[in-house]
Amino acid sequence: MGIDFHDRNLEGCYARREVHDSWRTLIKSLVPIERIGSAADIGCGGGIYSRVLDGMGIPEVTGVDFSEAMLKGAVEHSEGYENLSYHHGSAYSTGLKSDSQDLVLERALIHHVDDVEACFAEAFRVLRKEGTLIVQDRTREDCFQEGSTHHIRGYIMELFPKLREKEESRRPQSNQVIESLKSAGFNTIEEIVFWETRALYESKEPLLEDIRSRTGRSILFDLDDKELERLVGMLNEKISVNGPLEEKDRWTIWKAVKLNTPSKERFL
Repeated sequence: MGIDFHDRNLEGCYARREVHDSWRTLIKSLVPIERIGSAADIGCGGGIYSRVLDGMGIPEVTGVDFSEAMLKGAVEHSEGYENLSYHHGSAYSTGLKSDSQDLVLERALIHHVDDVEACFAEAFRVLRKEGTLIVQDRTREDCFQEGSTHHIRGYIMELFPKLREKEESRRPQSNQVIESLKSAGFNTIEEIVFWETRALYESKEPLLEDIRSRTGRSILFDLDDKELERLVGMLNEKISVNGPLEEKDRWTIWKAVKLNTPSKERFL
C-alpha cells in the first residue's frame, strides 16, 4: 500500500493546512530573512511552507516537487502570492541554477528519498556562498514519543506496530544526517529539536475527520479502511478533551551553511 504522491485525487491533501506562527518565529531565529533574496522549497508538496516563505517577505520563492499532482494543488492554493512560483523537479535534480538560492528548505523530505547525500549535494549546488539549508524531519526518537492529547502520532505507533517498523526503517538517526551533510560539502551544522504545532482544532471531531480522510499524513496510507476506523475509534476513546485541541509533532531541524571555502568540519 502506501501513499502515491502522483495520485490526482490527492491534489489538495497537502495544500490546505495553515502553518502555525511558531514555525515562522523559529525560521526567523535561524536565518536572517531580511538578507534572503531567493529561496527554494524542495519537496514542496502542496506549497504550504512555500507560501509561508513568500509571506515572510522573501522576494523570490520557488517550490519544487516531483509530483505534478501535488504542484497542481499548490498552484490552485497560491493565488495572490506574487513572488512565488512552482517548478517540476526532483530532490536530486531540481532544475534550478547553480549558486542561485540564499535559502533552501527541505521539510519532511529526506525520509522519502533513497539517497540522502545526493539530495544534500543538490541543495549545496543551488545555494549561493554562505547560503543556508534548513532540513526538517523526524528521527526515530521524534516519531516514538509517547502518545497524548497533543501528540497523536504516538497513539498511531502504539496501535499499529507495523507502522512503527516502517518508521524505524525509513527514519534516519541525527548523526547519519549530519554525516551526509558533511559529505555533501556543508561544514557548519546546527541541530535543533522543535515541537511544531501541526493544527488547532475547535474540538476532537475535526481531528478525527482529518485522520479518517488521511489528510496530510502519508503514514496513514499504509492502513486499510478497517484499520483506519480502528484508529479513529481508539483516538475517540483516548482523547477526553471536550473543547479546543492543539496537535503537536516533534521534529529535528538541521541548519547547514555553505561556506565559500572548505574549513575544518565542526558540529555546533
